[in-house]
Amino acid sequence: METNELVNITVVIAERSYPLKVKEEDVTRIRGIVEEINDKVNNFQKTYSRKDKQDYLSMALLTYAVDLHKTHLPADASGEEVSFTDLNKKVDQLDELLDFLLQ
Repeated sequence: METNELVNITVVIAERSYPLKVKEEDVTRIRGIVEEINDKVNNFQKTYSRKDKQDYLSMALLTYAVDLHKTHLPADASGEEVSFTDLNKKVDQLDELLDFLLQ
């Protein structure tokens, strides 16, 4: 059951604490995301030495954002990403086709 009640939590990302107010049902998801971010930061620390913690955090969040972006843009038959403009055009074409067929 979804509630709108907010709870206070503190997450630690790259050894820094951040207090958050979040929906109670989102706490587990947020903690999982924080764990993923920290894993990426740790992997970058192991791979690249002599960088600032902020650099590792930026690289981790960038890869996280790229991964997230890939999940939102489907690929066409050739494997190329389809832009939202292309998707809108295809939806419009389907809409016109349905209008034609339903007349």
